[in-house]
Amino acid sequence: MRRIPSFPALRAFEAAARLGSFARASEELHLTPSAVSHQVRALERWFERPLFRRANRQATLTADGERLLAGLGHAFDAIEAACAELNPPPAASLAASLAVHCTPSFAAKWLGPRLPAFVEAHPGLVIRLSTSADPVDLGRHGEIDILITYGRPPRGAGLTVESLGPEEIAALCTPEVARAVGPVEAGMAGRFTRLDSSFSPVRWPDWFAQNGLPAPDGAAGAAFDRGSLVISAAVQGLGVALESLRFAADELAAGQLVRLGGGRLKSLTRDLHFICYRERDGALAKIQAFRRWLLDAEAASRAGAD
Repeated sequence: MRRIPSFPALRAFEAAARLGSFARASEELHLTPSAVSHQVRALERWFERPLFRRANRQATLTADGERLLAGLGHAFDAIEAACAELNPPPAASLAASLAVHCTPSFAAKWLGPRLPAFVEAHPGLVIRLSTSADPVDLGRHGEIDILITYGRPPRGAGLTVESLGPEEIAALCTPEVARAVGPVEAGMAGRFTRLDSSFSPVRWPDWFAQNGLPAPDGAAGAAFDRGSLVISAAVQGLGVALESLRFAADELAAGQLVRLGGGRLKSLTRDLHFICYRERDGALAKIQAFRRWLLDAEAASRAGAD
């Protein structure tokens, strides 16, 4: 007998974590927000640890919650794929669906919370969202319509690649950690714990160089394989995260995180996320609709941050 918690509880948690909201999860699952909350709390009792941090009417994932979401995303994708093989959609419905693939952190921290707006604006188009941290080749994955990549822009014949826009990468920490660190000056720059994102192309030496400071010797202190996990660790006060404001906008707005140095230290600007689709599909209405919406949503979120 498999030792796993109830499937409805796992499904409620995955929806709430992916969409970033108990209310949105309740709409997706056709449940009340209270029912979703009860399912999540039952799951937390089963694991004997919190999966969400609840404060000021907001719920953010803990590090354990982030880890569970990453695993459930793969598991639910596998379940969906197995079911699809037995019950393939008719050819006519394929034109009315859009398969989008991106990294787990981008789905959880940016795309998921905004996706309901696109779905509402395009009620006839079914979104199929999948995630993984591994590189994906559109030439070998014909089931994916749009790929949102992270890091370096992919290259390949017959591939259209477009930046999702520049993003600001800053040193972020809790107000308590910022006060404990104090001014970051030459010779004092190594006295805080640096949190690293393993897959990020932006590294701490880049940040120290940007601010004219010598990079400390030795390991950063802690490394994570998801940007969202780095943000979560910083919120828990484990150290200072060097992360994109695209992922930390909610935490900054809620006052859970602040910029190290109180705005006196320079940030870095990079293009890190890219929209990719096959050139032959570029004229499809569903591709163009999602592309336009992505760019408009990114511009709106950047204007709000500014």
